[in-house]
Amino acid sequence: MRKKTTIHDIAKELNTTAATVSRALHDHPSISVATKELVRQTAVRLNYRQNKLASSLRSGRTHTLGVIIPSAEISFFGSVVHGIERIARRHGYSVLLFQSNEDPACEAEGIEALLQAHVDGIIASVTKETTRYHHYLEVKQRRIPLVLFDRVNDSLEVPSVVIDDYKGAYLATMHLIEQGYKRIAHISGQQHIKIFNDRLRGYADALRHAGFPVEDDLIAYGKVSVESGRHCADRLLSITPPPDAIVAVEDFTALGAMQSIKSKGLAIPREIGLIGFANEAFSSYITPSLSTVDQQTIKMGEEAAQLFMELGKGKEGNPPPLRKIVLEPVLMIRESSKKTGS
Repeated sequence: MRKKTTIHDIAKELNTTAATVSRALHDHPSISVATKELVRQTAVRLNYRQNKLASSLRSGRTHTLGVIIPSAEISFFGSVVHGIERIARRHGYSVLLFQSNEDPACEAEGIEALLQAHVDGIIASVTKETTRYHHYLEVKQRRIPLVLFDRVNDSLEVPSVVIDDYKGAYLATMHLIEQGYKRIAHISGQQHIKIFNDRLRGYADALRHAGFPVEDDLIAYGKVSVESGRHCADRLLSITPPPDAIVAVEDFTALGAMQSIKSKGLAIPREIGLIGFANEAFSSYITPSLSTVDQQTIKMGEEAAQLFMELGKGKEGNPPPLRKIVLEPVLMIRESSKKTGS
């Protein structure tokens, strides 16, 4: 059996000390860039594999970052994870991913599993059904860095990254008004989730600022899914007079609304306009293509990972100040809302 290469073998090959090799492999600032690169090349040539268990026992860190997402089926979350991984890899971290399936019990199990795996920190987006946050409070109590993104809860007082959901919905609604739509409805989500409440407020304020009334009958509260979007649109379209445009709380809801609209033989966007939120991968491929609000998902993931890195540094001294990063929404105008052709 071939003997495993150790840092002593690398040191002997380079006529240096094992301590220097170890520092170089761990990117210690006292080691020059040239030496680090020479050590890295030699390690690759000698087929050196770092013993991560031994390293973690020495340093107290596993260089593993836990990430909890509500659903892997939604491209929004996959894109955020891509951004997280990009920064994590740059800093020598691997990512351990857990899917909560929009289930608070599963979310709590995921956090416990990540804690048992001794991750160095957790980045998470809360499920849309979560109303109690004891499992997140446990992470804080253990002094493990915690960062939230997209669906956050400010009462937890942890760093977070969000889009300006209020502004995104405001821009979406104003776009429909500018296209000439007069009776604009909104399919919202569960109001205990802050982002859905913010989008509802943005929709309502846009109507008010344009001189339109905010009518309770034109607001439907759904559960953020294709099926819910279809049912909510069915109800809205049964009103007399019906709406001539719909702002959906997110793209899957918009997809359900589109199915409802088509089933009634209405032409999009000539007879009714439609806009979603999130810029899911399918939105540009369906017919008609779906206008939506892009949430800068990769940047959201990168910013969340950077916040974790700041928290990690804070463990060695004073904790960094609590930060909430708010990204700008980007309106993506496609066929479903372009009534005037502008």
